Amino acid sequence: MDNLIKLAIKQPIAVAAIVFLVVAFGIVALREIPIQMTPDIDKPILQVRVYWAGASPEDVEREIVTRVERAVSSLTGIEVVESDSRFGSARVTLTYSLGYDMDIALIRLVSKISAIDDLPEEASRPTVRSSNSEDSPISRLVLVVKKNMPKVKLGTLGDFVDFEIIDKLTRVDGISEVTYRGGRKREIRIAVNSEKLAQLGISIPTILDALRASSAQITAGDIVEGKRTYALRAEAISYTPKTAANIVLHSEKSMDGQSIIVKLGDVADIYMAYKKATSFRRINGQNAITFAIIREPNSNVVATIQALQKEIENLNKGVLLRKGLLLENVYDETIYINSAISLVQQNIFLGGVLAICVLMLFLRNLRPTFVIMLAIPVSVIGTFVALAGLGLSVNVISLAGLAFAVGMVVDASIVSQENIFRLRQNGFSAAKASFHGARQVWAPILGSALTTVVVFIPILLLELPVGQLFRDIGIAISVSVLISVLVSVTLIPTIAARALRGSVNQFSKLPKILILDDFASKFGSLINNYAKWSTKSMKAGLSVVFLLVTSSALIVFIFIPPLDYLPDGNRNFVFARIMVPPGYNKEATIDISRVMEAAAKPLWEAKEEGVYGKPKISRFFFVAYSGGAFAGAATEDPTRVKEILPVLTKPVRSQPGARAFAQQASLFGRAVGGARVIKINVTGPSLSMIQPIAQKLMRGVRKQFPSSEGHQARAVPSLSSGSPQVIVKPIPEKLADAGISAKDLAQALDVYNDGVRVAEIPFEGRLIDMVLASNKANYTKIDDLKDFTIVT
Repeated sequence: MDNLIKLAIKQPIAVAAIVFLVVAFGIVALREIPIQMTPDIDKPILQVRVYWAGASPEDVEREIVTRVERAVSSLTGIEVVESDSRFGSARVTLTYSLGYDMDIALIRLVSKISAIDDLPEEASRPTVRSSNSEDSPISRLVLVVKKNMPKVKLGTLGDFVDFEIIDKLTRVDGISEVTYRGGRKREIRIAVNSEKLAQLGISIPTILDALRASSAQITAGDIVEGKRTYALRAEAISYTPKTAANIVLHSEKSMDGQSIIVKLGDVADIYMAYKKATSFRRINGQNAITFAIIREPNSNVVATIQALQKEIENLNKGVLLRKGLLLENVYDETIYINSAISLVQQNIFLGGVLAICVLMLFLRNLRPTFVIMLAIPVSVIGTFVALAGLGLSVNVISLAGLAFAVGMVVDASIVSQENIFRLRQNGFSAAKASFHGARQVWAPILGSALTTVVVFIPILLLELPVGQLFRDIGIAISVSVLISVLVSVTLIPTIAARALRGSVNQFSKLPKILILDDFASKFGSLINNYAKWSTKSMKAGLSVVFLLVTSSALIVFIFIPPLDYLPDGNRNFVFARIMVPPGYNKEATIDISRVMEAAAKPLWEAKEEGVYGKPKISRFFFVAYSGGAFAGAATEDPTRVKEILPVLTKPVRSQPGARAFAQQASLFGRAVGGARVIKINVTGPSLSMIQPIAQKLMRGVRKQFPSSEGHQARAVPSLSSGSPQVIVKPIPEKLADAGISAKDLAQALDVYNDGVRVAEIPFEGRLIDMVLASNKANYTKIDDLKDFTIVT
């Protein structure tokens, strides 16, 4: 180390060049490092998702989930398999052991899933997604109709949204996925007349077989004729309402030899329609289509949002302007990111200024203070090089580490510079004072830095989410402290050897500060007297130690703040979930959601803050669907967002059987498992056995954590008996007499009431669904089932 100090003093240009390179690389790294809210948490989780429109949770579990679970049961490294079956969809979540290679896990899982067969024809193929898909969206958009365009119908814009908005948004750098709710897509609907089918003796399976076999495009090799080769193709296309009407369902010869042909158009109406709406969305009293923007891992959120905003402006000036639509960004994560980064930068700056002021009070000389001041930017900016090299990001955690490190990085420079300055005051030349001053203290400086670094080693080695979360702060502090050690033995003595030249008198005679020097002198005398008294006897020393330890423990016990895993933060967003009685349809859920909207409406229409004793709402939205709804709101004054929690929940709780749960969105959100959530899994051989136990448990939880004190407890899934069902049980003997199977009856019932997806077909350059349904579909009452006609 002595040689390094001597070399640095003799080669100031080389030291300056190295410092310049560190700062330059740090600035470049800062521009390239991803900027985001929180660190990326790599959770050993993979998820299998599948969709089956119209299917009940029981059907989804029986036909899909059980097959998926059986397929993945032989995979290695899996600790927990959880499934969640809902109306029309299912998710199977696989949790792997810590340290397992997730790339290999993904390949093996995809291989297993692709081998699953015998899935329902109407169900989509299972897809595999990583845990990154569970991250909270970085932005939420809404598409609304301009007030001067009342004739535009949002419900028919599904295909427009897919091809004109989604495709363009997903091409923005840094965006991995864009999901949306609303906007029904087109489909070819074949509405059969059940009476005509009965008259002509044509069954539903016959129609389904005819539809699936009616279209074919097959290349049958080549034909060589003369000098030319022709591709031979068999082509039959029935992809339009006009061509589909000509599909032959039945053909026979009459007694006189005439051909009797029954076409699809004879028994059905074929037309373009829109899919049935499954949800309803409104924002600030306007119908809307909502979008959620998911970022790519390790992408720069700030740059991504800037590029997204430009694309939104282009859409609003182009295709959306001609359509009478407006796309708005109603939630932007960079607002919080920028404010958090600005706050940390302000703290770093103020911390540095205060540190310089303290140094000026003690050193009373600008030149040595200036020398120490250079250590702060070099150490902090140099840390960004290490962050970029390790693949980390700039976030509130790493910036907090840098804020803590500002006070630490000057410690080594203060010790080194103060010793150099002391030797200079004692008559050493500037060069000798710089060399001997740094040489005498480098060992304790390094030891002090290593004790700080060693503290973070357990966190750096911890693979749990908490280790990954605090890894950034540990690396930021450790790197900056180690850089400060190098600065104290290279940059500090090099600059001091030049800055402290001149007469010794200018360093030995320091200016005095009235009052402060007298106070410091008396305080110093007090400390000296205390030290002499506490060390003069064993009894006095032990008494002092006991008193300090006891008083410290008492202060910690009295003033310790409430314990928590992570803070909620002050995000300006409140999220509410509405629970409705089992079996409620979409329309009934919308009516309950409108009660919440009516309570929030005066607050977003208020012209100024606090008109109704509550903060002004900047935006309010709700999404309603069969069986529930959720809503969200933000306020003009971010500090008062919690005050609107009762505004959202009380109106809903006044509705019979309905409940609402609302909370302020957490800063860390789902990315690290949420905050203040206790999950209890009750498992057993059957639902009927565990349901009373779970209900008793929930009553105990709500008694222990009453809602009157702000606690919220809900069961997932609901502990109710589920949605009411009308079950049709065929009589085997009757089916056998009629010559039909139970599957034929079920298919006919599905067509009669809901509709069956036959196939996905190309139409005008896009893929749409062909659906077979009854002309009385969706108009059925329970009593109508008695007159349901099925062809045998």
